[in-house]
Amino acid sequence: MTTFHSPPRFPRGIRCASRNVGLKPAAKDLTLFVSDVDAAAAAVFTRNHFPGAPIILGRETIRGGTLRAIIANSKVSNVATGAAGVANARRMAAAAATELGTRADHVLVSSTGVIGVPLPIEKIEAGVVGMAAELQLDPFVGAEGIMTTDTHPKALSASVGDATITWVAKGSGMIEPNMATMLAYIFTDAAIAPATLDAMLRTAIGRSFNMLSVDTDTSTSDTCAILANGLAGPVDEAAFLETLTAGCVRMTEILGRDGEGAEHLLRVHVRGARDDREARFIAKAVLNSPLVKTMVHGADPNVGRLLMAVGKCFDCTVRPASTDAWINGHQVVRGGERLAFEDAVVREALTAKVVDLEIALGVGPAEATAYGCDLTKGYIEENASYYSS
Repeated sequence: MTTFHSPPRFPRGIRCASRNVGLKPAAKDLTLFVSDVDAAAAAVFTRNHFPGAPIILGRETIRGGTLRAIIANSKVSNVATGAAGVANARRMAAAAATELGTRADHVLVSSTGVIGVPLPIEKIEAGVVGMAAELQLDPFVGAEGIMTTDTHPKALSASVGDATITWVAKGSGMIEPNMATMLAYIFTDAAIAPATLDAMLRTAIGRSFNMLSVDTDTSTSDTCAILANGLAGPVDEAAFLETLTAGCVRMTEILGRDGEGAEHLLRVHVRGARDDREARFIAKAVLNSPLVKTMVHGADPNVGRLLMAVGKCFDCTVRPASTDAWINGHQVVRGGERLAFEDAVVREALTAKVVDLEIALGVGPAEATAYGCDLTKGYIEENASYYSS
């Protein structure tokens, strides 16, 4: 079982800085993550058909397999801004490279925030000057500068042999990744080649970030990158992948718990599915159901909503006679029929901060877990005026 550091710390040779450069009224809005030496790197990006300018540039940058730094701003996402947006993303990389004494094609750019607003690139170019002197070892400092509607900065770290892995992420809404997640950056001092990093990253996010959904909406800016600067030397790759995956799952839970307006972390575990695809599909279908989400929010033991959400997966193998379900360990369905459970007991179970819904299909060997949150008035209030605010 992975033990996470308290407080989180960076691997050898990784530092960060963040400051306000005028994109937000007062809060930090620009972050630098920097490796003292060039690092092997891999990344995955959103599959949204309207990718932001940083995604367009990032796909080009990551082909080199080497990064020295990440520069990320919040408040403005630089999406739907055309050729000018891409040019501004390049200027952003160049400004960071000049400040750090590296090459622009060794800098990954991210932007997050409102869509369709021109990036105030002059503020970023001026604001990054001097940030190299502010680089420090607290990952939470970097996490602060990438927050949008997050209620707190998000960072984790753990050891693998003599190496360290650190996760920094942001995200509260417009979250259902597909080969990426919100903004998530992973740093390690292990020595791992880019191709191996890429394979490990895709394996880890397939079990974690890609099973996260707050609102079914895939962002135009989703990015997940990993940098390995090698300063700790080689590690056992199987142990590294195990820890990498565990940290991605833990960060997925943190992101789900901080979903916009969320009051509960919701985990849906499906087992006994015909194959992995169906297990993942059904878990997501249950997690994403507004009726299931509001059931959890209201602590209403309406198990018919669970059956509905499973039953609407028309292209999956579902046999009512072999379907069972549990709410936080209390069995509420057996053989497709509601059990005569004590409503008050299950209602109380639904008030827990973490609500686990388990569904056993009894048709095969596959299983999957999806992560998310309940649906509250807070989500509506947050998004009813997001652009205007």
